[in-house]
Amino acid sequence: MPYNTFTIGSDCQLVVMGPFGRVDLAHVTGFEAHQLTLALRVDRLDGVQLGAELPKGWAGGFQLDRGSSAVDDFIAQIEQAYLAGQSISAGTLYQYVNEPDGSTSTYQFNGVVFKLTSAGVYKGDAAVTQKLDFYASGRIRV
Repeated sequence: MPYNTFTIGSDCQLVVMGPFGRVDLAHVTGFEAHQLTLALRVDRLDGVQLGAELPKGWAGGFQLDRGSSAVDDFIAQIEQAYLAGQSISAGTLYQYVNEPDGSTSTYQFNGVVFKLTSAGVYKGDAAVTQKLDFYASGRIRV
């Protein structure tokens, strides 16, 4: 349930469906996504400037405090399949946002591929923070 009249981080839940099934991410501490576009600009002879932003997918990432081997195992499974010459399908990512009015918005990222940007730094009395980045060919509201 939303806390205020604006969205805060805890109003978001995420479900990752990788090429081999659901991936349960423990201790997600951050999520970010942004649209990718191709900028087109037209400089007409009459001086009027025109522009367009063509959709070219979405990119983003997760910040996690390592609570299990789920992310490491997920990436290892993809890498192992690739090295064995297997075909690897893209995944799907679902984002659920609890809106301030009590409703829930659901967004589906399609054609998702993942990259483990950081498997973490292991040092004395500190959480192991990981970074999992993604690219999606598109996002729709469900």
